[in-house]
Amino acid sequence: MKTLLPLVTLLLTSSRVYCWGFYMHEKINYHAVFLLPPPMMLFFKPNIGFLTGHAVDPDKRRYILASEGARHYLDIDRYGKYPFAGLPRRYSDALEKYSADTIQAYGIVPWWIQIMLGRLTRAFREKNSAMILKYAAEIGHYIADAHVPLHVCSNHNGQMSHQEGIHAFWESRVPELFAEQDWDFFVGKAEYIPDPSKYIWDRILESAAASDTVLSLEKKLSEKFPADQKYAFEDRQGKLVKQYSRVYSQNYENSLNHMIERRMRQSILSVASFWYTAWINAGQPVLDAQPSDSLSSEDQKEFERLNLSWKNGSLKGRSCND
Repeated sequence: MKTLLPLVTLLLTSSRVYCWGFYMHEKINYHAVFLLPPPMMLFFKPNIGFLTGHAVDPDKRRYILASEGARHYLDIDRYGKYPFAGLPRRYSDALEKYSADTIQAYGIVPWWIQIMLGRLTRAFREKNSAMILKYAAEIGHYIADAHVPLHVCSNHNGQMSHQEGIHAFWESRVPELFAEQDWDFFVGKAEYIPDPSKYIWDRILESAAASDTVLSLEKKLSEKFPADQKYAFEDRQGKLVKQYSRVYSQNYENSLNHMIERRMRQSILSVASFWYTAWINAGQPVLDAQPSDSLSSEDQKEFERLNLSWKNGSLKGRSCND
């Protein structure tokens, strides 16, 4: 056992944490496709492999670009108390009130989503299939992140409350255990969003309001749960990895009244609705029903560089488990 402990310790300290988890980002984009109207479905469904496979590109980009991390979160509690009326919702107004360095340090996800919406709308208007897919896949990632309570909280990994690891627990471990068998992904159909800024800020405030619950309920559960049942060792691709146990994860999910499932369902609806809104605002262009293989050499090189940096590089900027 003494020879095993150093290996386990190494695996625990070197494991990477991804926001919503690669698995869940792919699932959210996948299920969002089936909420679209038929004219969009004709294009999106044949390209569903791209939309799921590239749903995690923004996380991979964090291994190349230091400024990428701020696009995934908003430490809104740094700006006062709920509902944070002192934080301007318009980016230009926020810049006037706070420095650019402050805005970047505390995160820009609600504003970045609106930038990505503009890019996706332009791609639809130009009928640029490659860019439609690229921006659709990536805006889905940022929208999903905005639905995670710990992405809208400065105590994002429980580092201020001795709950390190809760970030991956909430958005990766619990979904991977229960999503496929127990959760319902049929959430209706995409809806047009007349005011995208208000819509995403409403989702941000929902996440912010839930962050205390995410942290406090895990703290209470941990205090009363038998210590020897909280964790379990599992084989992951030939490596022994310490994980929150299934029974502890189930108890946490139940105490949250299935919050994680509800936030995922809302994420799916929001992603589909942003795609639909971009298409409507672009004039409802007729899209090619065939899978797109028109990626430019520049785009292909970027994807290859993202994968190489993710596999071999180190994260630049703030990590989910910092």
